[in-house]
Amino acid sequence: MRINKFISESGLCSRREADRWIAAGRVSCNGRTATLGTQVAEGDDVRIDGAPLRARRPSVYIALHKPVGVASTTEPEVGANVVDLVGHAERIFPIGRLDKDSEGLILLTNDGDIVNEILRSENDCEKEYVVAVDRTLTPTTLAIMRSGVRIMGRMTKPCRAERIDECRFRLVLTQGLNRQIRRMCSALGYRVRRLQRVRIGNVLLGALPPGHWRNLTEGELAGLLPERFAGSTSAQSARKDSAGTPSLQRRPTASRQSGSAVLSASQRKKSGPCPPQ
Repeated sequence: MRINKFISESGLCSRREADRWIAAGRVSCNGRTATLGTQVAEGDDVRIDGAPLRARRPSVYIALHKPVGVASTTEPEVGANVVDLVGHAERIFPIGRLDKDSEGLILLTNDGDIVNEILRSENDCEKEYVVAVDRTLTPTTLAIMRSGVRIMGRMTKPCRAERIDECRFRLVLTQGLNRQIRRMCSALGYRVRRLQRVRIGNVLLGALPPGHWRNLTEGELAGLLPERFAGSTSAQSARKDSAGTPSLQRRPTASRQSGSAVLSASQRKKSGPCPPQ
């Protein structure tokens, strides 16, 4: 394991900060000044400024119901952010992002490896959303959504889209472009009034209240990353496992893009306004 990763997994700092410490000559491995390429094996003596690096902290995996108005960032200068909202003792960070004006499920962890594995595009991890728009949905709109919409100069991947009622639909994506759903809706002439993420892989938002969080269960971890967390729980059973009712936690109070297709004028007339959410 590279020494910067070894240091960051101890929970002491980020890999970028570890790189700066290494470049400054503050890090040693087995009595020798470390370099950026130094590899660390089990039992090696790694020190920072001469002090032994403490044992690796236990991994943390959290499901948070992010409210509207809270940013999915670790930047301390951002007033309302998910890290401060959780207020965990470990140094955690979000897996992916959820727009500040959106709400719903977001995962946080102190394990950098799981972040890369979940976000890797070829893993096709499903993210499910409930979307409310300002006008009546048409079959044509949903059909275009399913086949792909051109935003930011590229086509979105095919996805699943089904109507819930006149102005709400359920969308399941396997990619996460910047403000993707809002851009897809805008390209088809709709404005998003409410956007809530309700599932990531096999992890459900469920009845978790806004601003509350809980630890992921072993079954949920096995379903997200079966090769890493299967253990005594098979991936197949994990996907079906509701995992009971996990304990909830809460910190004390502290331009439109052109689409792959556009709706015709007659189609737009059929799409009336929806009441505010």
